[in-house]
Amino acid sequence: MQSLQYLYRYGMGPSSSHTIGPNNAARLFKAKSKDAVSYRVSLYGSLSLTGKGHLTDKAIITALAPIPCEIVWIDKELSFHPNGMKLEALDGAGQVIDEWTTFSIGGGELRDEGAGASEQPHIYSQKSMADVLEWASFSGRPIWQLVEETEEKGFVEGYLADIWMKMQESIDAGLKREGVLQGGLKLSRKARDFMVQARRLKDTEGRTGLLSGYALAVAEENADGGFVVTAPTCGSCGILPSVLYYYFFEKGHSMRSILNAMATAGIIGNLVKENASISGAEVGCQGEVGTACAMAAGAVAQLMGGSPRQIEYAAEMALEHHLGLTCDPILGLVQVPCIERNAFAAVKAVACAEYSLLSDGSHLVSFDKVVKTMQKTGHDMLSLYRETSLGGLATSYFETHK
Repeated sequence: MQSLQYLYRYGMGPSSSHTIGPNNAARLFKAKSKDAVSYRVSLYGSLSLTGKGHLTDKAIITALAPIPCEIVWIDKELSFHPNGMKLEALDGAGQVIDEWTTFSIGGGELRDEGAGASEQPHIYSQKSMADVLEWASFSGRPIWQLVEETEEKGFVEGYLADIWMKMQESIDAGLKREGVLQGGLKLSRKARDFMVQARRLKDTEGRTGLLSGYALAVAEENADGGFVVTAPTCGSCGILPSVLYYYFFEKGHSMRSILNAMATAGIIGNLVKENASISGAEVGCQGEVGTACAMAAGAVAQLMGGSPRQIEYAAEMALEHHLGLTCDPILGLVQVPCIERNAFAAVKAVACAEYSLLSDGSHLVSFDKVVKTMQKTGHDMLSLYRETSLGGLATSYFETHK
């Protein structure tokens, strides 16, 4: 597995695969094609079908500015991955002087066809949750210490602490803002109202309101093109921050315990990224919201004193009960159903953690098997339901809004 710094990335919403990835690709291409007078970028598959709603063109044009860029939208997919893009550098006569075809495979990561397994080197020897549990059993250490052992010295106190601060900033920004989100749905922000109402409720109902309000705050910031942390993607960016925020500010857990929980969550997300996919265009929203819920459930189980096997069980349940979740955003915007899914998944993550702690961690289906099932389910899913806005809610919405 790669370093967690390639799972937790900070960038412009609303989509890690549709904004952060293409923006990074454009910046890299600009750096190596210094003689370009103009650019042409062709977007394929999901990048084309939902790119306007996901602000893909804005992300690319911003990265290439002030040099002009033409965006070409091509609905068909390239063979390697649904999120393909071809970047071309042009001279004054409009002739191509350099080109690069790459793919945004989820979480902001880029990969070229035939270029190897990943963008960055693998530093973890563990390849499955079974490997992680074996390490924990043999060493007698908690899962988060695998991160401390493997990453560079000071990674938890340095990089993860910085990421945690950025997560908090996204929540704080989202709670302060009101009004209507950009795009054609005229969707009003709800995070601040949820927080006001939640403070009036009893503890049980209030927890749901607080978790929802924090998740909505981040998801709304993301939907409006704000800056967020991929956890593991922009579309699912509100789930892990909301539960961490709740346990930090409402339950009084220390900053160090929060950072350790982030480390454990990162291992869970990395395992899904390594063995399946976190790209909605490849496996549907089960790969985004499902993975984020698993990360958050594992983090909460640890915060509540769970053993490694209870943490694994919490993560397994959270992912299992998102199997088959489609990615069918209305108008290609990361708003409906995406924003509410962040809130519901945050609440579900806590429920999964609490459920796992009622057991000894023993259960029938392992996390690793659910990850493989999720990958197969995603590949069996019609492309209509994998971030193309050609099926599901994206089309049924218009049947009642003609």
